Amino acid sequence: MEKQYIYPFTAVVGQDEMKLALILNMINPKLNGVLIKGEKGTAKSTVVRALAEILPTRDEIDGCAFHCGLDEPNTWCNKCKNDPDRRKNYSKKQMKVVNLPVSATEDRVVGSIDIEKALKTGEKVFEPGILADANRNILYVDEINLLDDHIVDLLLDCAAMGVNSIEREGISYSHPSRFVLVGTMNPEEGELRPQLLDRFGLVVSVSAESNIDNRIEIVKRRMEFEENPKEFCLKYKDEQKILGEKIIHAKKILSGVTYKDNVLKLICQIAVDLDVDGHRSDITMLKTACTNAAFEGRNYISKSDLITASRLVLPHRMRKRPFDDMVLDMQEIEETIQKSDLPC
Repeated sequence: MEKQYIYPFTAVVGQDEMKLALILNMINPKLNGVLIKGEKGTAKSTVVRALAEILPTRDEIDGCAFHCGLDEPNTWCNKCKNDPDRRKNYSKKQMKVVNLPVSATEDRVVGSIDIEKALKTGEKVFEPGILADANRNILYVDEINLLDDHIVDLLLDCAAMGVNSIEREGISYSHPSRFVLVGTMNPEEGELRPQLLDRFGLVVSVSAESNIDNRIEIVKRRMEFEENPKEFCLKYKDEQKILGEKIIHAKKILSGVTYKDNVLKLICQIAVDLDVDGHRSDITMLKTACTNAAFEGRNYISKSDLITASRLVLPHRMRKRPFDDMVLDMQEIEETIQKSDLPC
């Protein structure tokens, strides 16, 4: 069977904010996913599908429905944890993008338990769902605004907890489900409820490229890819490898990124000034700033990290107001950050 080539992530022209939001979630899944809003034809799906190709292969225990990683004992499922022999067989596997269709039922998403067999034999027979396949991978929901609100809520809960729990007729089962959640949507087809929108860590709005030279380059690259995808992908092999290594390094040093009380005070003051609801914005902004610092190879938060975090975390959490006012608010926030005593 002929290999199916994926358009390289590093070959995508423009859309830097969208690409950064996805990279930050790859480094730190605790950011709770990214929602990409934009009109059709703005490379949303192309970029998401290319995301999994960035990182190198990793060791995966053979036969595990949850893709448990050999070097990640804290995230093993019960079978991998309790059976040492099972862990002797493993293979190199690539991270993948798992698609969740908007028509998916709850049982298809979370999985199901064979109640009859459980009652007769006492054995819990679990039929894995999409969340099982998504563990340690990227869960992609196109047109997420058309998905049932209950399913969206369930996905966001699972993304935050890292565990999928199923209970049927008093019988419960749980398994690891740590994934990078990516949703895309066209606002013309309807919006997500504000309560659900707020639970996405990062939200990015994308639009078609207005720079003529960039539009020309987009067309050139696409035609080149379609004409000879193998050769086109080879052109970006080194760039892909460099980015992958940068992400892996960021994951390793993320826990060592430090911050002082003046960073927390500034973040909380910004949230108060913008009159955002709850405390999720404060927490997510700090996590995002730490993750961006790690991506840049630093162990401290700078002004640029907070500015980047504010752009990705705050706009969708601000109280509804005229668009111009929102732009003005963000400009004022960036000026406030620039005037702070944080390092550049």
